[in-house]
Amino acid sequence: MRIRITHQRITIFLQLILLLEAVLAIWGQRWFTAFLTSMIILITFFPVLFERRFRIHIPPELQLAAIGFVFASLFLGEIRDYYTRFWWWDMALHTMSGFLLGILGFLLVHIMNETEKINVHMNPGFVAFFAFMFALGVGALWEIFEFTMDSLFGMNMQKPMLNDPSGLTDTMWDLIVDATGALIISVLGWRYLKSANRTSFLERWIDSFIERNPRFFRK
Repeated sequence: MRIRITHQRITIFLQLILLLEAVLAIWGQRWFTAFLTSMIILITFFPVLFERRFRIHIPPELQLAAIGFVFASLFLGEIRDYYTRFWWWDMALHTMSGFLLGILGFLLVHIMNETEKINVHMNPGFVAFFAFMFALGVGALWEIFEFTMDSLFGMNMQKPMLNDPSGLTDTMWDLIVDATGALIISVLGWRYLKSANRTSFLERWIDSFIERNPRFFRK
Protein backbone atom coordinates (compact mmCIF):
# COMPACT_ATOMS: atom_id res chain seq x y z
CA MET A 1 0.00 0.00 0.00
CA ARG A 2 2.84 2.42 0.86
CA ILE A 3 4.47 1.78 -2.53
CA ARG A 4 1.20 2.54 -4.34
CA ILE A 5 0.72 5.78 -2.38
CA THR A 6 4.28 6.88 -3.17
CA HIS A 7 3.73 6.02 -6.83
CA GLN A 8 0.54 8.08 -6.90
CA ARG A 9 2.23 11.08 -5.30
CA ILE A 10 5.14 11.02 -7.76
CA THR A 11 2.72 10.63 -10.68
CA ILE A 12 0.65 13.60 -9.49
CA PHE A 13 3.83 15.66 -9.09
CA LEU A 14 4.87 14.92 -12.69
CA GLN A 15 1.36 15.69 -13.93
CA LEU A 16 1.42 19.06 -12.13
CA ILE A 17 4.72 19.91 -13.84
CA LEU A 18 3.17 19.04 -17.19
CA LEU A 19 0.03 21.04 -16.41
CA LEU A 20 2.12 24.10 -15.50
CA GLU A 21 4.07 23.74 -18.75
CA ALA A 22 0.81 23.51 -20.74
CA VAL A 23 -0.58 26.64 -19.06
CA LEU A 24 2.65 28.59 -19.70
CA ALA A 25 2.69 27.39 -23.32
CA ILE A 26 -0.88 28.59 -23.85
CA TRP A 27 -0.03 31.91 -22.16
CA GLY A 28 2.95 32.30 -24.50
CA GLN A 29 0.94 31.13 -27.53
CA ARG A 30 3.26 28.18 -28.10
CA TRP A 31 0.42 26.06 -29.42
CA PHE A 32 2.39 22.97 -30.49
CA THR A 33 4.06 22.75 -27.08
CA ALA A 34 0.68 23.16 -25.39
CA PHE A 35 -0.82 20.41 -27.55
CA LEU A 36 2.08 18.01 -27.03
CA THR A 37 2.13 18.60 -23.28
CA SER A 38 -1.62 17.98 -23.09
CA MET A 39 -1.17 14.71 -24.95
CA ILE A 40 1.57 13.68 -22.50
CA ILE A 41 -0.77 14.40 -19.57
CA LEU A 42 -3.40 12.13 -21.13
CA ILE A 43 -0.81 9.38 -21.67
CA THR A 44 0.08 9.42 -17.98
CA PHE A 45 -3.49 8.32 -17.21
CA PHE A 46 -3.30 5.29 -19.55
CA PRO A 47 -2.02 2.77 -16.93
CA VAL A 48 -4.92 3.53 -14.58
CA LEU A 49 -7.49 3.46 -17.40
CA PHE A 50 -6.02 0.21 -18.74
CA GLU A 51 -6.16 -1.36 -15.30
CA ARG A 52 -9.79 -0.39 -14.79
CA ARG A 53 -10.93 -1.27 -18.30
CA PHE A 54 -9.36 -4.73 -18.54
CA ARG A 55 -9.20 -5.53 -14.81
CA ILE A 56 -5.47 -6.26 -15.04
CA HIS A 57 -3.37 -5.18 -12.07
CA ILE A 58 -0.15 -3.44 -13.07
CA PRO A 59 2.48 -3.24 -10.30
CA PRO A 60 2.82 0.40 -9.17
CA GLU A 61 6.58 0.31 -9.75
CA LEU A 62 6.00 -0.68 -13.39
CA GLN A 63 3.34 2.01 -13.81
CA LEU A 64 5.71 4.64 -12.45
CA ALA A 65 8.54 3.41 -14.70
CA ALA A 66 6.29 3.73 -17.77
CA ILE A 67 5.08 7.20 -16.78
CA GLY A 68 8.63 8.27 -16.00
CA PHE A 69 9.75 7.06 -19.42
CA VAL A 70 7.03 9.07 -21.16
CA PHE A 71 7.91 12.16 -19.10
CA ALA A 72 11.64 11.81 -19.82
CA SER A 73 11.27 11.08 -23.53
CA LEU A 74 8.46 13.40 -24.64
CA PHE A 75 8.59 16.24 -22.12
CA LEU A 76 12.27 16.46 -21.19
CA GLY A 77 13.53 15.02 -24.48
CA GLU A 78 11.35 16.81 -27.03
CA ILE A 79 9.96 19.89 -25.28
CA ARG A 80 12.97 20.66 -23.07
CA ASP A 81 15.36 19.55 -25.82
CA TYR A 82 17.35 17.13 -23.66
CA TYR A 83 18.09 15.02 -26.74
CA THR A 84 20.25 17.87 -28.06
CA ARG A 85 21.58 19.15 -24.76
CA PHE A 86 22.76 15.74 -23.52
CA TRP A 87 24.21 13.35 -26.09
CA TRP A 88 23.56 10.34 -23.84
CA TRP A 89 19.87 11.10 -23.17
CA ASP A 90 18.56 9.15 -26.18
CA MET A 91 20.75 6.14 -25.39
CA ALA A 92 19.63 6.10 -21.75
CA LEU A 93 15.97 6.17 -22.77
CA HIS A 94 16.41 3.43 -25.34
CA THR A 95 18.04 1.28 -22.69
CA MET A 96 15.04 1.92 -20.45
CA SER A 97 12.66 1.10 -23.31
CA GLY A 98 14.51 -2.21 -23.72
CA PHE A 99 13.84 -2.89 -20.03
CA LEU A 100 10.14 -2.02 -20.24
CA LEU A 101 9.49 -3.87 -23.51
CA GLY A 102 11.41 -6.88 -22.23
CA ILE A 103 9.20 -6.95 -19.13
CA LEU A 104 6.07 -6.63 -21.28
CA GLY A 105 7.20 -9.41 -23.62
CA PHE A 106 8.08 -11.67 -20.69
CA LEU A 107 4.71 -11.14 -19.01
CA LEU A 108 2.82 -11.77 -22.26
CA VAL A 109 4.47 -15.11 -22.97
CA HIS A 110 4.45 -16.06 -19.28
CA ILE A 111 0.68 -15.58 -19.20
CA MET A 112 0.27 -17.70 -22.35
CA ASN A 113 2.51 -20.31 -20.83
CA GLU A 114 0.56 -20.54 -17.57
CA THR A 115 -3.08 -19.94 -18.47
CA GLU A 116 -5.26 -23.01 -18.82
CA LYS A 117 -7.10 -21.44 -21.78
CA ILE A 118 -4.05 -21.94 -24.01
CA ASN A 119 -2.66 -25.45 -24.19
CA VAL A 120 1.03 -24.66 -24.60
CA HIS A 121 4.04 -25.06 -22.37
CA MET A 122 7.33 -23.36 -23.18
CA ASN A 123 10.57 -23.87 -21.33
CA PRO A 124 12.22 -20.96 -19.48
CA GLY A 125 14.83 -20.48 -22.18
CA PHE A 126 12.20 -19.89 -24.86
CA VAL A 127 10.21 -17.54 -22.64
CA ALA A 128 13.35 -15.45 -22.07
CA PHE A 129 14.21 -15.59 -25.79
CA PHE A 130 10.71 -14.40 -26.72
CA ALA A 131 10.96 -11.47 -24.28
CA PHE A 132 14.30 -10.47 -25.81
CA MET A 133 13.07 -10.71 -29.42
CA PHE A 134 9.82 -8.91 -28.59
CA ALA A 135 11.67 -5.92 -27.14
CA LEU A 136 14.19 -5.84 -29.98
CA GLY A 137 11.44 -6.17 -32.60
CA VAL A 138 9.46 -3.25 -31.20
CA GLY A 139 12.67 -1.23 -31.01
CA ALA A 140 13.36 -1.95 -34.68
CA LEU A 141 9.81 -0.91 -35.63
CA TRP A 142 10.36 2.37 -33.79
CA GLU A 143 13.54 3.03 -35.78
CA ILE A 144 11.59 2.40 -39.00
CA PHE A 145 8.99 4.89 -37.77
CA GLU A 146 11.71 7.49 -37.11
CA PHE A 147 13.17 6.96 -40.60
CA THR A 148 9.71 7.28 -42.17
CA MET A 149 8.91 10.51 -40.33
CA ASP A 150 12.28 12.01 -41.27
CA SER A 151 11.91 10.97 -44.93
CA LEU A 152 8.30 12.01 -45.46
CA PHE A 153 7.93 15.02 -43.19
CA GLY A 154 11.48 16.35 -42.87
CA MET A 155 11.67 15.75 -39.14
CA ASN A 156 14.89 15.16 -37.20
CA MET A 157 14.12 12.03 -35.19
CA GLN A 158 17.30 10.25 -36.36
CA LYS A 159 19.76 12.79 -35.05
CA PRO A 160 23.43 13.33 -35.97
CA MET A 161 25.73 11.48 -33.61
CA LEU A 162 29.51 11.07 -33.25
CA ASN A 163 30.24 13.14 -36.38
CA ASP A 164 27.77 11.11 -38.45
CA PRO A 165 25.10 13.47 -39.89
CA SER A 166 23.18 10.65 -41.59
CA GLY A 167 21.58 9.36 -38.38
CA LEU A 168 22.81 5.81 -39.03
CA THR A 169 25.08 5.83 -35.96
CA ASP A 170 22.18 7.07 -33.85
CA THR A 171 19.96 4.27 -35.14
CA MET A 172 22.53 1.54 -34.55
CA TRP A 173 23.32 2.69 -31.02
CA ASP A 174 19.61 2.86 -30.28
CA LEU A 175 19.24 -0.78 -31.34
CA ILE A 176 22.35 -1.81 -29.40
CA VAL A 177 21.14 -0.30 -26.12
CA ASP A 178 17.62 -1.64 -26.79
CA ALA A 179 19.14 -5.09 -27.05
CA THR A 180 21.24 -4.54 -23.91
CA GLY A 181 18.22 -3.60 -21.81
CA ALA A 182 16.16 -6.45 -23.25
CA LEU A 183 18.97 -8.94 -22.62
CA ILE A 184 19.24 -7.97 -18.95
CA ILE A 185 15.49 -8.41 -18.47
CA SER A 186 15.53 -11.73 -20.34
CA VAL A 187 18.30 -13.11 -18.13
CA LEU A 188 16.47 -11.98 -14.99
CA GLY A 189 13.24 -13.52 -16.30
CA TRP A 190 15.00 -16.80 -17.08
CA ARG A 191 16.45 -16.83 -13.57
CA TYR A 192 12.99 -16.20 -12.14
CA LEU A 193 11.63 -19.29 -13.90
CA LYS A 194 14.61 -21.49 -13.09
CA SER A 195 15.37 -20.54 -9.49
CA ALA A 196 13.39 -20.22 -6.28
CA ASN A 197 15.71 -17.44 -5.12
CA ARG A 198 13.66 -14.46 -6.28
CA THR A 199 15.41 -11.31 -5.16
CA SER A 200 15.68 -8.89 -8.11
CA PHE A 201 13.26 -6.05 -8.84
CA LEU A 202 11.89 -7.93 -11.86
CA GLU A 203 11.13 -10.99 -9.79
CA ARG A 204 9.28 -8.87 -7.22
CA TRP A 205 7.25 -7.22 -9.99
CA ILE A 206 6.38 -10.59 -11.54
CA ASP A 207 5.33 -11.99 -8.17
CA SER A 208 3.13 -8.94 -7.62
CA PHE A 209 1.57 -9.30 -11.06
CA ILE A 210 0.81 -13.00 -10.53
CA GLU A 211 -0.57 -12.40 -7.04
CA ARG A 212 -2.96 -9.68 -8.21
CA ASN A 213 -3.97 -11.41 -11.47
CA PRO A 214 -4.56 -15.04 -10.41
CA ARG A 215 -7.08 -15.76 -13.17
CA PHE A 216 -4.31 -15.80 -15.77
CA PHE A 217 -2.30 -18.52 -14.05
CA ARG A 218 -2.75 -22.17 -13.13
CA LYS A 219 -3.70 -22.84 -9.55
